[in-house]
Amino acid sequence: MRLKGKVSIITGAASGIGKATAQKFVKEGAIVAVCDLNLDAVNAVVEELKAAGGEAVGYVVNVTDKAQIADMVADLKAKFGRIDVLVNNAGIVMDAQLIKMTEDQFDKVIDINLKGVYNCTRAVVDTMVEQGAGVILNASSVVGVYGNFGQTNYAATKFGVIGFVKTWAKELGKKGIRANAVCPGFVATPILKAMPEKVIEAMESKVPMRRLAQPEEIANVYAFRLRTKRATSMVLPLKLPVA
Repeated sequence: MRLKGKVSIITGAASGIGKATAQKFVKEGAIVAVCDLNLDAVNAVVEELKAAGGEAVGYVVNVTDKAQIADMVADLKAKFGRIDVLVNNAGIVMDAQLIKMTEDQFDKVIDINLKGVYNCTRAVVDTMVEQGAGVILNASSVVGVYGNFGQTNYAATKFGVIGFVKTWAKELGKKGIRANAVCPGFVATPILKAMPEKVIEAMESKVPMRRLAQPEEIANVYAFRLRTKRATSMVLPLKLPVA
């Protein structure tokens, strides 16, 4: 149990990569705070993790709501006395070509995928500085490296997250805090349900192994980055699979 006792916040933890990361972390001994929007979904994941022998607590958290985030962090500190890990996983897609994109589509993706990462990190960073230790893991994407058709808003947020971690590594590395971004290709999660089947098939055709990545594979990368002791940022464009 290489993460034994590490108090770990995971946003968007009720499904997909977030849920797989919560499962991986408790297997490694971490104490996991399952954060998501839906209370029933949060409770279901917490119960599943506990049934598997893990230690977990659940919170309804909207990453655009600073008060909810602050309450969650305060409760965790009251229970466990520290915050060791933040996984900024929550995110959405609202795709459209630039000439068709609405202000609402742009603003919502920016608010959740970019400002939400800032909100959550800002809420824990003082605690990590006081501890002299902490890890901030962030979900970026190859779309943030290369761009993608129809994803002006999403690409901007994922590029922005890479900028966040490069900056945070410079500011916080000397304080014992590591900031990293993981940049997967397309992953088989519920976020892809809105995409037409032919688009999914086109994605798969571009991957050497002819399949999308599984959430568990990304969770394994998060766990690896958590165990790695380097204080610098590491952006990992995962080549399996890349659209």
